[in-house]
Amino acid sequence: MDGFDGEVEITRRYANHHSTVWGDPFLAYANLLGANEWEEKEHEDLKEEVRNILVMSPSKSLQKLDLINTIQLLGVAYHFEHEIEESLSNIYNCYEEWIVAYGNKSDLHAVALSFRLLIQQGYYVSSELLQENKELATDKISYDVQGLLSLFEAAQFRVEGEEILDKAVDFTTVQLKQILPNLCDSLAIQVSNALKFPINNNMVRVGTRKYISLYQKDELHNELLLSFAKLDFNILQRLHKRELSDITRWWKESEIKQALPFARDRVVELYFWSIGIYFEPQYSVARKILTKVLCFCSIMDDTYDTYGTLDELTLLTSAIERWDIDASEQLPQYMKLSYHVLLQVYSELERELENLGNKSFRVKYSITEMKKLLRAYFQEAKWYHGKNVPTMDQYIKNGIPSSTYLLLAATSWLGMGDVATKEAFDWISTEPTVLVASCIIARLLNDLVTHEIELERGDVASGIECYMNEYGATKEVAYVEIRKIIEKKWKDLNRGCLKPAAVPRVLLMPVVNLKRVAEFFYKDEDAYTFSKNNLKDVVSVVLIDPITT
Repeated sequence: MDGFDGEVEITRRYANHHSTVWGDPFLAYANLLGANEWEEKEHEDLKEEVRNILVMSPSKSLQKLDLINTIQLLGVAYHFEHEIEESLSNIYNCYEEWIVAYGNKSDLHAVALSFRLLIQQGYYVSSELLQENKELATDKISYDVQGLLSLFEAAQFRVEGEEILDKAVDFTTVQLKQILPNLCDSLAIQVSNALKFPINNNMVRVGTRKYISLYQKDELHNELLLSFAKLDFNILQRLHKRELSDITRWWKESEIKQALPFARDRVVELYFWSIGIYFEPQYSVARKILTKVLCFCSIMDDTYDTYGTLDELTLLTSAIERWDIDASEQLPQYMKLSYHVLLQVYSELERELENLGNKSFRVKYSITEMKKLLRAYFQEAKWYHGKNVPTMDQYIKNGIPSSTYLLLAATSWLGMGDVATKEAFDWISTEPTVLVASCIIARLLNDLVTHEIELERGDVASGIECYMNEYGATKEVAYVEIRKIIEKKWKDLNRGCLKPAAVPRVLLMPVVNLKRVAEFFYKDEDAYTFSKNNLKDVVSVVLIDPITT
């Protein structure tokens, strides 16, 4: 029982979330130094040597593509964007000749790798050309592990209507699983990692950390490239630690954790979420902004989902719509604090962006999406309290904003520099197909892993329950059909990233990475809510433990 403004006692629902697994160790990183003079020189020297290797490798060659692929997987491609774009543009301009040349050599790896790298870069190439590689139609492919793996990764970038790649996913998945027990340790790890998290579905920083370890064990690795990747990772990790120290201090000083004990205390995990959107040093301000907004998404989710009464949530939703400090007067005390801190965060964002060059106009787009999010949360609360199970169409429509990804996508652009123009914000505010696809993927992936727990707890109906109720389907059938919807949305998202795009590619990447973060956090369980299980070890190797050099 809990008192409401000292007048009546209210029976509240609690989700009994476990406390933070971290404590306050990140506060100690506030004075952590960046690269020293020697490291800066070593980093710059190695970067130029890698650039020379990339530039001097033969144009339009498999050697060039393998090098680009390795640079990307090692997490250092952001240093060589111009050189990579130029190289892939050259391949694209003669792609049919490339496919014929390597197809005649039955080099499935070369054909599939070139396809994937071009698609990743936004160049559309027809999968029909892959079919011309006759090796695809023979049993010999089952002995070509590298070719199988490359085709499997390429097929993850398929768009709607590409039956060749749909079949390629099924075929390569079966083949790779069959040969997995017979592979050497390092290759088995690489294949196993890919089957669980293909490149297109993995958080970039997590994939980088794993690949550096695998690459080091490869007898043919380039020592110079490996040294650069390790040094770059460690220097960036120190920056991330300092950022997390700042965020942790802000979180502690806000006193939200003490005032709202029912809410999940996951500030470290939310910063890790922002690392999944962009890890590069130039997005330091953007990460801090995004993490603070993520904290409020989590608080509001727990408030609307379990703790708040319908009357309280009605008042909170109305106050959010007004977006004025005076609107908090009618709120219960526990809501007042979070409401005041929320408005304070956005006021600080406006001042910060104004100081960065008259970019405060961007903040209104994030506020608009925050209002949409809380309307969606309120709708879910009304369904719950009214004991209503919506149709799938109703659920999906509301699930687009309730996924939080409309808000996070717009917010992720706030600190992204001059490329995030007013025209770009106007575009994203229209809820384009590529963003809606990311939202639906996130919403339904969450449902797949939380359905049983939420059903047991008596929460609002998930997409699984909505499907079962509307179509009279079993849980197993509902899971299959939900996964079909997710797969189709992957294809929509892939299509939306191809040239010509409505906005620069650099702005599309946060939308893509939001989907990858959802894939990572909701792969086998709700790793965000139950972060003490497996997520802690992953966060540690990415954010805490440096790579030994």
